[in-house]
Amino acid sequence: MKNEKKMLSGNEAIARGAYEAGAICGFAYPGTPSTEILENFVTYPQVTAEWAPNEKVALELGVGSALTGARTLVTMKHVGLNVAADPLFTSAYIGVKGGLVIVTADDPNMYSSQNEQDNRHYARATKIPMLEPSDSQEAKEFTKKAFEISEEFDVPVFLRETTRIAHSKSIVDIDDKKKLNREYIFERDPQKYVMIPGYARKRHEILENNFMKLKKWAEDSDLNKEEMISKDLGIITSGIVYQYVKEVFPDASVLKLGMTFPVPEQLIKQFSEKVKKLYVIEELDKILTQEILAMGISFEMIELPTRGEIDVDVLRKNFHLMQLTLEPVSDLAPRPPALCPGCPHRALFTVLKKHKYIVNGDIGCYTLGVLPPLSAMDTCLDMGAGVNMAQGMVTANPDMASKVVSVIGDSTFLHSGITGLLNAVYNKKATTILILDNRITAMTGFQENPSSGYTLDGTKSLEMDFKSLALALGVKKENVRETNGFDIKEVESVLKEESSKKAVSVIINKGACALLKRENTLHKKPLFVKKDECISCHLCLNVGCSSLIKDVDGKVIIDSKTCNGCEVCMQVCPPKAIKKQEAEG
Repeated sequence: MKNEKKMLSGNEAIARGAYEAGAICGFAYPGTPSTEILENFVTYPQVTAEWAPNEKVALELGVGSALTGARTLVTMKHVGLNVAADPLFTSAYIGVKGGLVIVTADDPNMYSSQNEQDNRHYARATKIPMLEPSDSQEAKEFTKKAFEISEEFDVPVFLRETTRIAHSKSIVDIDDKKKLNREYIFERDPQKYVMIPGYARKRHEILENNFMKLKKWAEDSDLNKEEMISKDLGIITSGIVYQYVKEVFPDASVLKLGMTFPVPEQLIKQFSEKVKKLYVIEELDKILTQEILAMGISFEMIELPTRGEIDVDVLRKNFHLMQLTLEPVSDLAPRPPALCPGCPHRALFTVLKKHKYIVNGDIGCYTLGVLPPLSAMDTCLDMGAGVNMAQGMVTANPDMASKVVSVIGDSTFLHSGITGLLNAVYNKKATTILILDNRITAMTGFQENPSSGYTLDGTKSLEMDFKSLALALGVKKENVRETNGFDIKEVESVLKEESSKKAVSVIINKGACALLKRENTLHKKPLFVKKDECISCHLCLNVGCSSLIKDVDGKVIIDSKTCNGCEVCMQVCPPKAIKKQEAEG
């Protein structure tokens, strides 16, 4: 396999790097832009890769695996690290036996996220080293290096990528898998692995000592590269921004930091002394800027944005250079995100809007229920929050109980909604919780979860029964209901009944994702509009399906190429002008 080259995305390269490093275990919860790492890792021989219910579980699985000596990969998107923060901080104290690499995939500009936090802060808070690749080749090599650093310094290691690294492709040299020849056993060491305060104080001291050794090691590491060209201009940067710096400033000398924590102080000082004018260019927060200022190094300050991505145009604009990028074509109509034709959530949001419920939402496809014409979501904070925020509202004002609901997807409920339901039962909250069971983790690309009945590698497994789970948590039998997600009248009737009870109610709104071919029963003939019966009331357009189109004459037509016959629009058409194909003629 030596000398083979492949075009890989950053995510594919990280998976390859873990395999080449000899990693045998991988754990994650899917989240864009990190999802494809584990999906690729599982395809390699002699590895085990698993979707966990959430990121905290994934990291705890990873720590346990590493303590047997197994090199282990744990991946998550940036907000997922918030979920895993509890074990994260203490994992730095207990250390590792086999290398443990934690991938945090940040999302500048929030292409698929609720915030754009800068997870370089986590490295500094935990004293866990962080590597940042600038392309796919480095993504692979830095992953391998991260495992070595982890074992050498007895600490987990962060590999931070951003959306551009995760999803862009470049050429990667393929190498053979490293043969480790080790046994995977756990050796008891309570003072290292059991973090009672007396032991933890000693481990904290060890962590600090190891960190000082790591700082010295960083000074000579080939992860950091000095590219001297001109003495007139020097730039310190890292990650994907390096690529843009090289394009905009081809004649500048560059210090590219592949290890952004701990930073190599002496290397930075030496570089600063070689150039007449120095800039620090980084994406999101001014973390490197602050650290370098704290070293007493002076450099030219440039006010780059602390939100969104840094790209070629941003650099040219802020450095007052000529704009060279083509302007976007202005006559193209924008394509707003929308629920897919045949989505099982559409009928529910139609009902929620009609009856003006206060809807506490969550993270998933159904978050799109906030957009017109559905416009039926009022809050969305984080995974699992909707269940709890609804309870907070009715705690403050019990009179709101009949109008406040929460909606949460099947995967998200298993991720972090169960404890919210438990709280509702325990504290006797009058709340209605709608579990939108579409049989898959759809938003991130159809990953399996404990309710889908399959594992990451396709093995048949547990198929979570939400009704039984709700009953086990203490919800009364008469307050656990199941609805057909495509039946507006049924959804409306059950929701009205349960929300009026002033008790803990769980409604499981069932309907397979329209794109899930494995078990989808929706693949019916497309519907059509009998135009001489259409009264141009446009009520069908309010369900927000892109298959429904207003024709030039004001009548509605249905795109037969995208309609899959879910019949939701048919149910809201007053003159019954929307017909099934078999009824034609």
